[in-house]
Amino acid sequence: MNDYNEEKAYEKAKKRLDEEKGFYSHLAVYIVINIALLFFMSNLITFIDANNDDPGFRNWKFWNTILTPVIWGIALLGHGLWVFRERFFLKKFFKKSIFSKDWEERKIKEFMDKDKF
Repeated sequence: MNDYNEEKAYEKAKKRLDEEKGFYSHLAVYIVINIALLFFMSNLITFIDANNDDPGFRNWKFWNTILTPVIWGIALLGHGLWVFRERFFLKKFFKKSIFSKDWEERKIKEFMDKDKF
């Protein structure tokens, strides 16, 4: 029985490690891509601005340069809150949500009890 508990603890720790690694990979890609995007857009802007004074393009470049990191940053924030949910106030919320193991276990028990009768 002790080996079973140790194996379950190891699996849980491994899953948490994989989630954290996934978040840090996401963060690294976010930083690299947005630096490259900023560099590319600034070079594109310099090249095209010298040859074109189109207000539509100026509007496009502003929103494209700003919105990509902002929207992706919001998604990254959500990813971080999910991965580090046990360290934040969200632990109680997620414990009762459909994303928790407790909810899954309660539903399984409910279905099993329902099928007995």
